[in-house]
Amino acid sequence: MIIDFIDELEMVDQAAKVEIEKLLDFAAKHENIAEDAELSVTFVDDGEIQEINRTYRGKDKPTDVISFAMEELGDGEVALVGDDLPIILGDIIISIPRAIEQAELYSHSFLRELGFLCIHGFLHLLGYDHQTEEDEKIMFNKQKELLDQYGLHR
Repeated sequence: MIIDFIDELEMVDQAAKVEIEKLLDFAAKHENIAEDAELSVTFVDDGEIQEINRTYRGKDKPTDVISFAMEELGDGEVALVGDDLPIILGDIIISIPRAIEQAELYSHSFLRELGFLCIHGFLHLLGYDHQTEEDEKIMFNKQKELLDQYGLHR
């Protein structure tokens, strides 16, 4: 998988990015995603993610992770198809200050929290959601399964 990291804060070291890339590749293989699929992972502060949350979700507060799927079609959109077109899964945006806070709150490493948020966002890109209790159970079980199988435990 091709992953474009954008670190607006320069707070995530290269070793963590490498580990997150391995985790996302593992998850992509587990979910049968094509090797040439593309996504971006952007690290921002609380102010930036709050602005994104307000603009696109109508929620004027910071959050930990937001995903924007590119393969889902909105009303009136037409699918672009062709053998030579890349699969662009979308964008995962993570608040690093929120990830640091949550790692402390849950008493696990920053890398574990970052991995959890990346997998959560990744699953949203694949169409998983947690709007209903049943969907939440499916998605959260999948998150736990991927993180456990990869070896990124709490």
